[in-house]
Order: sequence, then C-alpha cells, then structure tokens
Amino acid sequence: MRIIEEDRVIAGVTGPSPLAIMPMVLAAWRGQEAEGIRLTEGIVGDANLRGLANLVNFAMMARSVLFNGVGRYSDACACARHAFGYDHFGYKTLVVPELAEAASKTGDMALVEAALEWLSERTSVTPTDWAAGIEARVRALRGEGDDAERWYRESIERFGRTEIRAHLARSHLLYGEWLRGQNRRGEAREQLRTAYQMLTAMGIQGFAERARQELIATGETVRKRTVETDARLTAQEGLIARLARDGRTNPEIGAQLFLSARTVQYHLRKVFTKLGIESRRELHAALAASPGEDQ
Repeated sequence: MRIIEEDRVIAGVTGPSPLAIMPMVLAAWRGQEAEGIRLTEGIVGDANLRGLANLVNFAMMARSVLFNGVGRYSDACACARHAFGYDHFGYKTLVVPELAEAASKTGDMALVEAALEWLSERTSVTPTDWAAGIEARVRALRGEGDDAERWYRESIERFGRTEIRAHLARSHLLYGEWLRGQNRRGEAREQLRTAYQMLTAMGIQGFAERARQELIATGETVRKRTVETDARLTAQEGLIARLARDGRTNPEIGAQLFLSARTVQYHLRKVFTKLGIESRRELHAALAASPGEDQ
C-alpha cells in the first residue's frame, strides 16, 4: 500500500500510471460502493482531460465489477457495455465475464450470446483453464437444466486448476444462486457456503454479501463476517481448515474444492504448523481465537 500511495503522489504531477488505478480496482473488488464510485469518477475526469480513453474504459470495467458485486446489475451492464465496446490493451478479456453476468441478471440473453460468441472465438485458440472457466460460466448463464449445471461444474473444475481464486469463488456463488432458483436448497447451501467463506477470506465483500443474502434466502442463519484476520493462513488454507473443523474428511473437502485428498492433507499440515496445533480436534479453538471467525 505504501508503494501505491507514493505512486499516487507522483501521478498527481506526471499523470495516471498503472499503480494509480489500483485503489479504484481494490475498492471495486471489495464492494466499497461510495469509495469505488468516487475513485472511478476521479479517474474518468482526469483521463478525459488528458484524452486517455483507455483509462476511461478501465474505470468502466472496474465499475462493472463493483456493481455486479453489490447487485446493481443494470448499472453493471451499462458500464460493461461501454468498456466492451473498445479493446484497449485486451480489456475485453477482463470485462466479458462482467458483461455476461450482468446481462443474464437483467434478462438480456442476446447480450449473453454476443459475449459468448466473442469469447468462444478466443478460447478456441487459447484454451487455458482460466479462459475455459470463464467460457463455461458464460455457457451456464445462458443454459437451462442439466446443460446449465454441467457448465457450472466445469467452470468450477477449470478454475480449481488455477490460482484465480476470486473467479472460482464467483462460480460457486453463481452455481449456488442457480441451484436455489431450482429449489434445490440443500445443494445451494453447500455452494453458497463455499463462496461466502472464500469471498470473505479474500476481502471481496460485495460478492460475499450476495452469497450471504442467498444463504439467508435458503433458510440458513448467517452472521456477517469480516475479512479473515489471521493473515498467517491463505484464503485456501483458511477454507480447508474450516471445512476440516466442521467434520469434513479429506476426500469430502477435495471433492468440494476440486482438489485431491493428498493436496488437502498437504494444506492441512501447513495449517497445523501455522496455528501451532497437532490435530483436527484443535481446529475449533484455534480458528475461534481469530476475530471475525464464525462460532
């Protein structure tokens, strides 16, 4: 953060730099609505004065993330449309998942199809797990029944092979929302709990609140949590630790997170070392000692 602050001072003299936009991006992902709007307005105003259209579109992309997180889907769609209309430095790749999600939430399936058509052309030549995960999620958003479910599960599986945990959590969230819409409340809770835990641990509070509200809609009582305060554990380690605390076996945890049982055991050994404990029986007390952890 100190580097970002120093860069902000320099940017005041020399103009916007890549680091100067990071507070805006962080506010968007954190769901800080007032701060995110203020920062994007500042970037857009400065960029317009300097004729930097690429920064305007980057700000619109950030706003689409922010508005999707807080449930302002019409606004998210408008911002994503604006950014998607240009292709400064490959921004379309970053904004297409926001565009598709917002369009699906507002019922604009023609726009979802347009996003999918653009995306599938690129994933056909760059079939990475990240790209395939996004494409599978967009296909799920426009699908129905077994077809939609298959694509949601593929999206989770694909992202599970990457380090892109934010999009993995968002796929769990969207799958959980879809399951609730199908009146499959028990299955929805499982996906939504995973999404809520992961998003909260990463500080992605807008989307985490979406997951919490969906859990409440399934009939579950959920208290608001703060960001995981035990910085010794990574987001993934914290999630695995909580699942183990709740009685899940390594194969069960692996199946939920699309990891092997051996990988789960590897992470648990690291958790035990970091928390200074020796067994699962001690997880409840060790995690409860961390402020912000649900009891």
